[in-house]
Amino acid sequence: MVEGLIGRKISMTQVFDQDGGTVPCTVLQAGPCVVVTKREAAKDGYEAVQLGLVEPGKARGVSKAVQGHFAKANLPPTRRIKEFRLVPGGDNPAVGDKVLVEALFKPNDRVDVIGVSKGKGFQGVMKRHHFRGGAASHGSMFHRAPGSIGSSAYPSRTFRGMRMGGRMGGDRVTVKNLEVMRVDGENNLLVVKGAVPGAQGAYLTVRKSRAPIRIKKVQAQAPPKTGARTAAKTAAKTAAKG
Repeated sequence: MVEGLIGRKISMTQVFDQDGGTVPCTVLQAGPCVVVTKREAAKDGYEAVQLGLVEPGKARGVSKAVQGHFAKANLPPTRRIKEFRLVPGGDNPAVGDKVLVEALFKPNDRVDVIGVSKGKGFQGVMKRHHFRGGAASHGSMFHRAPGSIGSSAYPSRTFRGMRMGGRMGGDRVTVKNLEVMRVDGENNLLVVKGAVPGAQGAYLTVRKSRAPIRIKKVQAQAPPKTGARTAAKTAAKTAAKG
């Protein structure tokens, strides 16, 4: 079975749970994808499939090398190609087969969504690194500045990794363990709980979650000290001193 699909971010919405509360969700177009080629353990050292996202219209801007790659499989070229590992214990798709969202995911499944976050351009330290800023009164003249970035005499340089202003966003982001709320196989739609990286229309990768679900352990708290308990301790201390 294929591990995931290529998709696009449609928009955000909300769904209602059983108690009538609203749950923020993101609607994704997951697939349909077609198997372009396969990786075999005997030849490549691992088992995987290369999927292409099937989109309406003719694919533009495809190089001749990619066109020849699709010609070997007797398939029309697609602009988006990505390789996915095969999960053991499922169906083994052949070249030319379509992979649909309803065959991979179902409600209450957990998925990881990978995409590129929105680019925000050059930003200062307060927005980029959540610096607190300086005093806003008494003529301090220090409000949104980064402050000291290194010593002057020694070592007379700025250390690597110093948090400063710079380009923010536009990075590869993986959001893990998102719950699948609904699956619409007819329209190739996947509704997941929460937000995913990227703007509307951005291309994403949706795969089965690899991270285990962590349940936060609640530590048992000590019972609160009552007035009688405190009075008994004070009386015991007084008797010991006397």
